[in-house]
Parts: sequence; structure tokens; C-alpha cells
Amino acid sequence: MAASRRVTLNDVAAASGVSRATAGFVLANDPNQSISAATSERVHAAAARLGYVPNGVARALREGSSRVVVLEIDPQYDGSYSRGFIRGLDAELTAHGHALFVRHGPYTDRATDQVLHAIAPRAILRFGESYQAGKDLEDFGGGWRDGLAAHAALQIGYLVEHGHERIALALPDTHSALTEARVRLTAQSAQALGVPRPACFDVPRPGAESVAAVEAFRAGHPDVTAIAAFSDVIALRVMSALRDLGLSVPADVAVIGFDDDEAGALATPALTTLHREADVHGRRAARNVLGLDAHDLAPQPGRIVARESA
Repeated sequence: MAASRRVTLNDVAAASGVSRATAGFVLANDPNQSISAATSERVHAAAARLGYVPNGVARALREGSSRVVVLEIDPQYDGSYSRGFIRGLDAELTAHGHALFVRHGPYTDRATDQVLHAIAPRAILRFGESYQAGKDLEDFGGGWRDGLAAHAALQIGYLVEHGHERIALALPDTHSALTEARVRLTAQSAQALGVPRPACFDVPRPGAESVAAVEAFRAGHPDVTAIAAFSDVIALRVMSALRDLGLSVPADVAVIGFDDDEAGALATPALTTLHREADVHGRRAARNVLGLDAHDLAPQPGRIVARESA
């Protein structure tokens, strides 16, 4: 038996004796169109009688956007937190009838424009966008309550509580507005705690260059006793380089990460790091972009996962 043909907007228009455009305006409840009550009633009756169900494309045209939300994420931010954020964002969007599209790659206006023209998404988010825009005190977690500022302070505070005053901040070798915000907030946290501004250095991917970078930094800053890393990945690069240089963690230098990635727990020594409620942050981001209330989604504050490296 042949499958029944999908009822289209053209069918509804023909059955109600109006143009396709008029039928579309009625079913979209377009406030900018003046259509008589009798015509509207006739179109709705025809749609109900025929069993008309709008498809996704038609709905996207009526709303002025599709039910797709795009998240752009730079590969340098890949880690446990970003993966948890994506899980929460996807789950919440799905619960509200939307789909998530993730684009991995550097943030560029050209790439964003290509996405906009290709699928006309309802919104495009950039991972860490509140920090990218310089709104580190206004992010979903509250900045100094449970955002980047609070987390940077928590990381540095843990080291200071354990007797370290000369601290360094290890960064990826590709910088962005997010790394710049991290440097600034880490410096502010150190000042508030009464310790010197942390010296910063870049750590390339593991190998000779990574070892050379750590060795050069150590030579120029022999008084540094602890290293706070931009992420767990960077922390593990530092620990590997220190081991190749014949140094012990934490006896010679303490190291703390910032992501609570599974790899950190499996390292030797196990990596002390910072855990954040990524899933809830992702869900809050979804509610925000959909214009929905998110007060019932309250993340637990960031916390230090104390292990052996610091």
C-alpha cells in the first residue's frame, strides 16, 4: 500500500480558498498581517480537517530562525568541563524541542557567517563567550560567585593555603581573550591574597619544545614553588616536562590543574585540580538562549579535588 502524501501548506491554501502566503500568515499567527476573522477561521478549519502538520523548515521560516542552536568551541578548550557543558546544553535544548550543532575550530567571523548562511540557527554560542566579551563578572555562574573569577581565585587560594607564595601560571601556546581574562583574574586573586603576581609562561605540546619551555622558565624563576595550569592538559604537559628534567612533583614544584579531567586522576602523581558543575552551566546556557527562566538550575560551587601533585 502506498504511503499517504504529506499534507502541505499549498493543500491548506487550496482547501480554504486563499493564497499560500495568506495561509502561511494565518498559521504562523503573524501579528504584522491584517487578516479577517472569517478567513483565519476558514484556514484553521482546513488545516485541522486535512491533518496539516508544519515541517521544521516551515516552522523555521515562521519563527525567523530554525530550532537549531550552534555552539562554536575552539579546540584549545577541549576538556572535561567543555564536554560536560556540551552534554548539559544538548540535554536541555533537546528537552525544549531544539537541536544542538557543535562546530570545533578557531573563532572567526568567516566561519560564523558560513554557519549562519548554511542553517540559519536560532542562536550561535561561543564557548566561554561571557569571558570573550569581557563580562567575567556577569556570566551564568556569577563571575566571582561561581564563574571564571571565582575559580581562578580558588585555584590560587589552594596553593597559598599550602604555603606557596611564588606561583606561576602555565598557559597554552595559543592565546585568546579567555586566556587573557584568566591571566588578569589570576593576578587580581593573587593581589587579594597578598602574594606576588604570578609569572606566566606558555607550554607547547609534549616534546622537546615543551621541556625547553619549562626549563627556560625554571631558569628565570628559580623561586617559583608551585604552578597553576590553565587546564588539566597544560598541567600534565608541565608534569611530563618536569619529570624529563629530573624534577619531582610536588617535592620540587607543586602543580595544580583546572578541569578535573579523568586523565589527571590516572597520572603519576595524581593531579590536584578544580572541578566545576559543567552540566548545569550548559543547561543554564540553553535556558538563557531560549529565553527561559533558569533559577531552578543552581550549580554547586567549584571545588578543589585534592590529590598528590599539590
